Amino acid sequence: MTTAAFTPPFIAPAELPAALRDQGYAVLSPQGVGEWLGVPVSQLEALHPDWNDLPPDDYLKDGGRYRTRRHACFTVEADEQATLAQVPHRAHWQPVEYNALHGGMQRWFAPMLEATVAQPVWHRLLQQLGRASSEMRGEAQRWYVEAHQFRIDTAGGIGRPTPEGAHRDGVDLVAVALVGRHGIKGGETRVFEANGRRGERFTMTEPWTLLVLDDARVIHESTPIQPLEEGGEGWRDTLVITCRAKGFQGD
Repeated sequence: MTTAAFTPPFIAPAELPAALRDQGYAVLSPQGVGEWLGVPVSQLEALHPDWNDLPPDDYLKDGGRYRTRRHACFTVEADEQATLAQVPHRAHWQPVEYNALHGGMQRWFAPMLEATVAQPVWHRLLQQLGRASSEMRGEAQRWYVEAHQFRIDTAGGIGRPTPEGAHRDGVDLVAVALVGRHGIKGGETRVFEANGRRGERFTMTEPWTLLVLDDARVIHESTPIQPLEEGGEGWRDTLVITCRAKGFQGD
């Protein structure tokens, strides 16, 4: 039996602040993301080749080899320009309260490529997420930003985008962009109220669809992926960016 793929509940970019305020999450279409950033989506699509050269994630406690990734950290200032700066490479750390599977340990992932973080569209994306974070919290402030490039593949028969299950990240804002998917089924996105029963499920299929979450109000997960054909090659590429006030986790 094939599970129905529900279309994401896209909103217009102008509705983003209200959606985060009213329900704790929002989804922009690729066209909406381009409008929100003020750049052609083709500039974002030009980043996708980077996902073909991500080193393995050596920290998976389930023993899987289905995830490759890179990681980088930045600050976005509260000034009018939302000034962006990359900080020295550092470990990714989460408390066990937010990541029961991989929390409590320093994970040193390969850094993002210099050519990637130098792209103007990359700067624009992080600056806009910093502004959205300030608007969501009602205060302009410095944001501590972590970026993760992920590829989940089906070489072992199944890939798990969120092996830790439904979770929060211990930050203020989480943004999840679908960069691409090939030869797979599954990978459904699920968003639930952290303190309620309401939830929504949908599948992001168009490259540069963007999910934005208020991490204090909702939990999220993505279901496992499988190849469309047995033994076939399949993968799902995403970009996850988090914004946190008052410092990086682990400081």
